[in-house]
Amino acid sequence: MTTTATTIEIPGYRAGTWKIDPTHSEVGFSIRHLMISKVKGKFERFDATFVTAEDPLESSVTASAEVASITTNEPNRDAHLRTGDFFAADQFPTIDFVSTGVRVENGEFKVDGDLTMRGVTKPVTFDFDFGGFGGDPYGNYKGGATAKAVVNREDFGLTYNAALETGGVLLGEQVTITLELQAALVQA
Repeated sequence: MTTTATTIEIPGYRAGTWKIDPTHSEVGFSIRHLMISKVKGKFERFDATFVTAEDPLESSVTASAEVASITTNEPNRDAHLRTGDFFAADQFPTIDFVSTGVRVENGEFKVDGDLTMRGVTKPVTFDFDFGGFGGDPYGNYKGGATAKAVVNREDFGLTYNAALETGGVLLGEQVTITLELQAALVQA
């Protein structure tokens, strides 16, 4: 990939509308637990649409994850995460992201946007790393990428925590969101 003042070239890039391939993608997160390790989880049901423009910096994305589909491989914890202590899945069934811009900073792509959790919307920037583009054996043209952002969960009203007898707290404030993305071009 080369960047000049007016042109960005990405090998295999095509303008059009892309839909997420959920069987080859993952919406994951990690958070500090007991102040000594990280717990990881993911949302099993999600959707995203990418609209790539002729100029990649004019591209956009809208995405949503179904809160009730959260899994951390521990059913009791997952049930607790769906309650009002955390995501309040009954009242706020989705986590949503709408991009507001794409930019290149120090040679790296950044996707800025508004993230909404628990009815609270805050600006977030994802570091966006293209994996590449290519055709699959079924005639589909696909693109892949990894996107990462770190958010403070308390900014979104997820303030539940517990003090530990040994000092510190049960959960960290910072949550790392990691998206492993593969999308198919559905309209050029």
